[in-house]
Amino acid sequence: MSIKGFQGTSLLDYPGRIASLVFFGGCNLTCPFCHNPTLVDRPEQHPDVDPEALLHELQERRRFIDGVVISGGEPTLAPGFLPFLRQVKGMGLAVKIDTNGLLPRVLEQALAEDLVDTIAIDLKTAPGRYGELHRGPVDLSALPRSIAVTLASGKECEFRTTCVPGLVEEADIHAIGATIRGAGKWMLQQFAPQYALCEELREVEPHAPEVLKSFAALAGGYVGEVGVRGI
Repeated sequence: MSIKGFQGTSLLDYPGRIASLVFFGGCNLTCPFCHNPTLVDRPEQHPDVDPEALLHELQERRRFIDGVVISGGEPTLAPGFLPFLRQVKGMGLAVKIDTNGLLPRVLEQALAEDLVDTIAIDLKTAPGRYGELHRGPVDLSALPRSIAVTLASGKECEFRTTCVPGLVEEADIHAIGATIRGAGKWMLQQFAPQYALCEELREVEPHAPEVLKSFAALAGGYVGEVGVRGI
């Protein structure tokens, strides 16, 4: 697993702050609706970014960025993930990670060392359906463990669900909501079929905006704040 991409300063989903975005290749899921399919399925198509050069670039940008957003793929898989976080935090930069939450031991270590300021966990579907999202077995105990440690940490946190027809319906909203009951923020996102890893899903019509709004009303019974993106 390696760093596969770097974007300079951007206004990102990192409230009120300017951040640089770093992508790691590879993933422990093969979600059919993934919007970064080559990072998951064919990371070798993306040239590696030299970590030392990247860290030098971030050091140069310290004067005008607030932090670094680390995404993928699934960044927690990378052997160099925690050392990279240590170096970024050593520069005095804030760190946000985007994760699927399936490697809780890595998340626990990052939190124990205070290497993360903001966590975004993608909740793909009802926890019991995660076996539908990968070509191999999925440890169904991993996600609840990551959710628990994240909520207990007191760190800024956002849960996100891309509402894919057939994978996210009313029953799934209730199942996900029960898993994160009491959380502060849950964002529901519109499905963008044109980017899907699975070719068949590229022909699927997204949920109508009214359906996403009805899902948001259901989700509001479980968490403090619900938002909808993409409609």
